[in-house]
Amino acid sequence: MSKSILNKKSLDFLESYLNNAAPTGYEWEGQKIWMDYLKPYVDTFITDNYGTAVGVINPDAKYKVVIEGHADEISWYVNYITDDGLIYVIRNGGSDHQIAPSKLVNIHTKNGIVKGVFGWPAIHTRDKSKEQAPSLDNIFIDTGCKTKEEVEKLGVHVGCVITYPDTFTVLNENKFVCRALDNRMGGFMIAEVARLLKENENKLDFGLYIVNSVQEEIGLRGAEMITHTIQPNVAIVTDVTHDTTTPMIEKKTNGHAAIGEGPVISYAPAIQQKLRDLIIDTAEEKNIPFQRAASSRATGTDTDAFAYSNGGVPSALISLPLRYMHTTVEMVHRDDVENVIKMIYESVLKIKDGQSFSYFD
Repeated sequence: MSKSILNKKSLDFLESYLNNAAPTGYEWEGQKIWMDYLKPYVDTFITDNYGTAVGVINPDAKYKVVIEGHADEISWYVNYITDDGLIYVIRNGGSDHQIAPSKLVNIHTKNGIVKGVFGWPAIHTRDKSKEQAPSLDNIFIDTGCKTKEEVEKLGVHVGCVITYPDTFTVLNENKFVCRALDNRMGGFMIAEVARLLKENENKLDFGLYIVNSVQEEIGLRGAEMITHTIQPNVAIVTDVTHDTTTPMIEKKTNGHAAIGEGPVISYAPAIQQKLRDLIIDTAEEKNIPFQRAASSRATGTDTDAFAYSNGGVPSALISLPLRYMHTTVEMVHRDDVENVIKMIYESVLKIKDGQSFSYFD
């Protein structure tokens, strides 16, 4: 395998996939883009009623291995429209109220996108003795309307979902920047694993399930549903984790991880140690750089949903270091993206049909 595994087709897919909005509960258009890209590399697809999509290689095999990312992005809901046409919101996932002021937004309606802005009083007009920080109580969206009736004529109503329009860019040649890298990068990376398996003509003796789950941002719900459908024997999950090298992050509590230094392998009760050791041994053998991180109790990722399902599924987590999580300028390093893909790809090739990860074998 060549040093660089991303090609123009890969990057074109990544850009279109990221630029498409896929808020929690509304992921299906993004899933269609993902499935269209994945189609040449898998034998069939599984989908469920809430939008999780799964590409399957060797669907008739009894032994089932999952590689997984999640498809949804954080967003807002319209919660209340004032008589003078201003919109107050609630979260859909872990949206950050502090970054909202002055941001452009897309309000998704049956009539299409309605543009708006998160307004904020000018610095000149604020009472410095009573300075307020942005909060859910005081951020609001202005669509340019004067009344509630004008807003409603645009098709906006309580329950409409709201996303940011920020699109993909490459910074300083090797940094990918966009909203929703958490965790459409995961969906992208597992799709690239499927591409490599096809292009390198690798033959697996088990079923491989490339899973793009929905609704992770509100409690791992998509993974919780699909793991009962698939009933896998093994699961390798990928998500993002915090780069802790930027200002205002305490390493004593958050640990050390940095973009550009490799994928992060997790240690936590949900992580099955024999599977994790297989991944580490593979990384060392293939000279793939990696970092380590420990999680107290839960990992907070879909790993937990897979690990504790179906009587216990050996699960591991490979994370992509990311700066500025849950903002519109999330940032990852291209080298880390490629190394996560390599790590999952090489680890999948190490797994054998019927392999047991029991501590007692």
